[in-house]
Amino acid sequence: MTPPRKRHPAARKRPLDGARLTAYDVLDGVTSRDAYANLLLPQLLRERFELDERDAAFATQLAYGTLRARGTLDAILTTLVSRPLADLDPRVLDLLRLGTHQLIDLRVPSHAAVDTTVDLTRAIVGTGASGLVNAVLRKVATGGDRAAWLTTLGGDDEQRLALATNHPRWIVDAWRDALGGDEELEPALAADDAAPEVHLVARRTDRAALVEESGGEAGPWSPYAVRLHGGDPGRLASVRSGVAAVQDEGSQLAGLLLARAPMEGRDEAWLDMCAGPGGKAGLLAAVRPEGVRLTAADRAPHRAELVRSALAGEADVEVLAADGREAPWAAGSFDRVLLDAPCTGLGALRRRPEVRWRRTEADVAPLVELQLELLAGALASVRPGGVVAYVTCSPHTEETVAVVDVAAARDDVEVLPVAPLFPEVPGIARGDYAQLWPHRHGTDAMFMALLRRTR
Repeated sequence: MTPPRKRHPAARKRPLDGARLTAYDVLDGVTSRDAYANLLLPQLLRERFELDERDAAFATQLAYGTLRARGTLDAILTTLVSRPLADLDPRVLDLLRLGTHQLIDLRVPSHAAVDTTVDLTRAIVGTGASGLVNAVLRKVATGGDRAAWLTTLGGDDEQRLALATNHPRWIVDAWRDALGGDEELEPALAADDAAPEVHLVARRTDRAALVEESGGEAGPWSPYAVRLHGGDPGRLASVRSGVAAVQDEGSQLAGLLLARAPMEGRDEAWLDMCAGPGGKAGLLAAVRPEGVRLTAADRAPHRAELVRSALAGEADVEVLAADGREAPWAAGSFDRVLLDAPCTGLGALRRRPEVRWRRTEADVAPLVELQLELLAGALASVRPGGVVAYVTCSPHTEETVAVVDVAAARDDVEVLPVAPLFPEVPGIARGDYAQLWPHRHGTDAMFMALLRRTR
């Protein structure tokens, strides 16, 4: 029996554009509930059976594009609205952003972008608000495309680069510092602003078979990676059964770093210390040698449950709800430890477009303190001669090089160069550490370091 179609409450008043309504609902969820777009949008698309593949693709483009461009869109709207944007009804502001993105970035004809957004406003907020939206969007259309608006907005070179690539200025500064200057900055930011490919990991299946099943192609860096050029990975039998999963190729390399690290002495017990939601733990379980026991821990019980689901069916694994700073295991219990530390997530902005505007520079210092404590816990958990892989999905120097340098200054810690373990990956070295980049490698901007306990 076909389940009944779910309709948005606003759609009961008059027919509305389903793709645009879905995109608005994603924006509203992010604004009003701090939802994550990459979780909310797939749920909405599954529920709204009336949206065909073309509508779903347009809704995705609208939602993610508007979230990425929020800073630039707000800069334009600030010049056209007579009151502070913070004083607007948040629903009206999201609708204005949605319409403005269509006009300056997608080249949607002005009558279509304006009229459909006004219809949405009238249905969702009310007739009074629709007049404001109509007037403002007509002014946006008169101002031209993004290039024309950037000229109108003016500002210094730094501001123009931030607006052109949809990044807050503090993130532009952080990427410049991590890249070591301006030479690659603009292409790096542009790549970070582009919609990413979906990457799969062949955990318990042959990669060639996954390539054939998915219609994708083998990833260039990880021997387990498959890159897709479209389609819903959730429809693949291998993904549904758990023998394959969605995982950025850079994250796969971070897991492989631990497995490839040279080892002295026994190699029987591995730990993934901040394992939720379980992607790297799933890969470690698949690539570990026979006889190695894997422990996966996360301090949040609900994330530990996600790890347990990711490792379902794996032998010799243990999943714990535990904080690595107050570990329930004895010191020196493990031969290899992976610490994928909580971070700002600045390296995965392509996949989580709202994070670039949700994070602030003030978030960095508390996270650095946590990272230092967790890395100390990871080093306490590994035996002398064992290795710790420190990984963050951020290139920010304070979260990466600076954190590892503190640990490396200890007299019982040795830094192992990462790049020699990945000779197939060009441009990865960041000193003895490693940094992946979307413009160089087509991956998230993952940072990787390898430390050995010497005594």
